Amino acid sequence: MSIVQGPGRPTLAAVAREAGVSSPTVSKVINGREDVAETTRAKVLAALEQLGYQSPQQRKKADGRTAIVEVVFDSLYSAYAVEVLNGILEQAASTDVEVLLDVTGHQPAVTLSPERRAQRILDEGRVGLIVVTSGFSTAQLHAFRRRHIPVVVIDPLNPPPPEVVSVGATNWAGGKAATEHLLELGHRRIAYIGGPETAECNQARLHGYMAALMAGGVEVRPDYVLLDKFRPEHGIRSLKTLLALPEPPTAIFAGSDSIGLGVLAEARRHGMRIPEDLSLVGFDGTYQAEQSIPALTTVAQPLQEMGRAALRTVLRQANGEELDSQRVELATHLIVRDSTAPPA
Repeated sequence: MSIVQGPGRPTLAAVAREAGVSSPTVSKVINGREDVAETTRAKVLAALEQLGYQSPQQRKKADGRTAIVEVVFDSLYSAYAVEVLNGILEQAASTDVEVLLDVTGHQPAVTLSPERRAQRILDEGRVGLIVVTSGFSTAQLHAFRRRHIPVVVIDPLNPPPPEVVSVGATNWAGGKAATEHLLELGHRRIAYIGGPETAECNQARLHGYMAALMAGGVEVRPDYVLLDKFRPEHGIRSLKTLLALPEPPTAIFAGSDSIGLGVLAEARRHGMRIPEDLSLVGFDGTYQAEQSIPALTTVAQPLQEMGRAALRTVLRQANGEELDSQRVELATHLIVRDSTAPPA
């Protein structure tokens, strides 16, 4: 059944039944894919014409309107958010979709109930919703689901329900690679400064860090793990805390480039040299990490491709397609720059 089509409108599944093919095959024809046999394409096109099927984007155009996808961020302060947004906008331009941006961190406390907020999105004609690092509650996501509003979450701050589609990177593998790099340099006192405890991406990075330490025969020290927001100020506060320990770390794995930049700034205030006195690895692969002094070793995520994938996935749901998986996971890779070296 189509997710957003109303009563009486032919669904993608109905077209597939009429043509005697699968729904993914109908989707390929609608999207102009070439990997469909000509006889099959002809059947699908005939069924589309006979049933009068229109995608949400086509219906919007028929009404003289452009299809709109709402994109929700908690903030746009970080380079991470900007790069994800650039990917979404790039994909939107290529598919003739309009993006409505909603930054929740700039708004007063939300007074709408989950049900009323979901109904408002329907009333305003959105074809779908992308939620980026935002703390939408499970109740809110369920309200969207009950109204058949296509939703994709990117690095959510709260674990989403299993039926909600998420887009992210190989966070566990990235956390493990960052920590293994520091271990290979000879570090044994390695701290992790991460994001919110409930954030799935943070949990995966933390578990990758712990797995690397345990595989290397190094104790996981609770006083070396500090969790809060993915913000520079968390890196600043955490470095102060770590330096006050009787045995400070010789290396830090920061769970985001933003945290890493805060650590870098605070290290300078303490007269510390990076990497001579302290090695530092970030996570995200943003332009800020590349431009910092020294340039930050980091685990790079394909941030723009995550944005593009999220928009493609929302539109596939809006077209009534069945997805192969509820999780889209893209590969990370370690970029070694100037902020890491063997311990003194």
